[in-house]
Amino acid sequence: MTPVTALAVLVGLAASIQDLAVRRISNWIPLIAILGGLAIQTVQHGWRGAAGAVLGAITGFCIFLLLYVMGGMGGGDVKLMAGFGALLGVSRLLEAALWTAVCGGVLAVGVVVWVTVRNRIRGEVGKPLTAEAIPYAPAIAVGAWLSLLSTV
Repeated sequence: MTPVTALAVLVGLAASIQDLAVRRISNWIPLIAILGGLAIQTVQHGWRGAAGAVLGAITGFCIFLLLYVMGGMGGGDVKLMAGFGALLGVSRLLEAALWTAVCGGVLAVGVVVWVTVRNRIRGEVGKPLTAEAIPYAPAIAVGAWLSLLSTV
């Protein structure tokens, strides 16, 4: 397992567990990804690696910033994508963002099905679906992991 893969797995697990448990991602999780990605990329590729990590972090941040501003996701998700950007670099990050969108769509469908079934069980058949917060860190983590699988 490469250092990037190991750190991506640890960061993804930490963020997913915390997001599922308390619907929040602590700042230390994406910070570890950013600093770790910068260090790993610098050691492996020198100044080009460092520049790639910084550019990846900025790109990851910007990808989700618009969704955050529109109220579609939390700030922790934006920072987590920046962390994965530093780990993956820009080209892998764009692939990870596409995988994340697919995983997020599957997650959203799952939540709709779950809420519908839950309402039926409770006898609230006609109750309209309300917007519920969906923990998005698992989708981001799986998207990043899938992008890493394509490099193997």
